Amino acid sequence: MTFDQIINNLNNRIYHPVYLLQGEEPWYIDQISDLIEDRVLDESEKEFNQMVFYGRDSNVFQIIDAARRYPMMANHLVIIVKEAQDLKKIEDLANYCLKPTPSTLLVLCHKHKKVDGRKAVVNAVKKNGVLFEAKPLYDNQVPDWIGQYIAKRGYTITPNATMMMAENIGNNLSRISSEIQKLLINIPEGGQISEETVEKNIGISREFNMFELTKAIGQRNKHRVMLIAHHFAENPNENPMVMLTATLTNYFIKIIKTHALQGKDNKTIASVLEVNPYFVGEYLTAAKNFPLPKAKRIINILKKYDLRSKGVENNSTDHGELMKELLFKLSY
Repeated sequence: MTFDQIINNLNNRIYHPVYLLQGEEPWYIDQISDLIEDRVLDESEKEFNQMVFYGRDSNVFQIIDAARRYPMMANHLVIIVKEAQDLKKIEDLANYCLKPTPSTLLVLCHKHKKVDGRKAVVNAVKKNGVLFEAKPLYDNQVPDWIGQYIAKRGYTITPNATMMMAENIGNNLSRISSEIQKLLINIPEGGQISEETVEKNIGISREFNMFELTKAIGQRNKHRVMLIAHHFAENPNENPMVMLTATLTNYFIKIIKTHALQGKDNKTIASVLEVNPYFVGEYLTAAKNFPLPKAKRIINILKKYDLRSKGVENNSTDHGELMKELLFKLSY
């Protein structure tokens, strides 16, 4: 099942006896387990019918013993195992999962990694319950996720504000959702999140951020590039070199792809680049300013500076100076 299917089922009170929630993105796992914890039972039922275990402090037999019970004055018993990745011999749950108690919801929150798919417990859950893998988003999926998350709450966000958040927060969904909650508190119901809103409430500079940097580079605006370079160099912890080289590498790969898409319509270009159509014009401009041979050379320059930031052939230059040196080369 997908995340949305599981959430819709829970909202419609369609329950399963076992949920194995596993994978690298904990936000999805928390959302599902929190919904089960909050909604399946009402407050008067929870005292006798809802139990929370922690993997490190529990064992399989305790969990099975609890799950085999029947609910008291309620339709369901809810057993949630948090940090199930720390539970020893999780495979010993296989026999229970083959014949789970129908009135129990056993929720296994196995964060940061998957259970070995060869274990019998995985096949048992597939047969009788819900097996869900929480995969992290790729960086290019983050802007759409932000837009959809905000739209579901009845608000909108400008394309530039979306990119400011995506470029500067990354793909940590827990942090993104937390920052969005801050924004929504400070705008009228149904309102729009702008660049000014993001700058004021999250602390991302509207003028000095990764999105504005790539935009200035694409326009060959040397003065603007160097202004941002000096700001980044003075705040290297907020703008780490590893993020800079990764962002710029991704940006120039998109420029190279844009060269291959010459003559295509904007909708096709946006689809291939996996960007909002609003930004296609910027990539077309950047492709004109960076002919294909130059764009390819810049990819090699970025690889070199990424290695230097990690100490390869660099014994003394600090990250702030490396940033200025790199951005000077890219803008001239």
